[in-house]
Amino acid sequence: MFTRILMAAAIATLSITSTWAADPVPGKVSLVFDRTLPNVPGKSMRGVLVEYAPGAASPAHTHPKTAFIYATVLEGAVRIRIEGQPEKVYKVGENFVEEPGSFHAVSANASDTQPAKLLAVFVLDSSEKELVTPAKK
Repeated sequence: MFTRILMAAAIATLSITSTWAADPVPGKVSLVFDRTLPNVPGKSMRGVLVEYAPGAASPAHTHPKTAFIYATVLEGAVRIRIEGQPEKVYKVGENFVEEPGSFHAVSANASDTQPAKLLAVFVLDSSEKELVTPAKK
């Protein structure tokens, strides 16, 4: 009886561990600048550095409806899918755009062995506080 309980506990532990391991580690996000635009009242430009460890990914999300985003890959390669567009891998020096109100379905390091970084520049209402809203599961 004790052996069966021990075996069941071991199987449960393996199941939980493999479920946790299936969730990718999120990227590290750092605000690198925040500047009001002097010639566009009520608007700001914010730069965000996103750093992905090998195999890391951000959960699906949206950005503020006022945010226009221009992103450039600085290191490695990232896998991106914006709603209504095919998934694509962007490499160092390549860029992509997110229109206001876009749903960002995939944002991930394209490599399981190399890190990746991108700089996302937001142009948005100065009053916006949250840059990312995770998608509801």
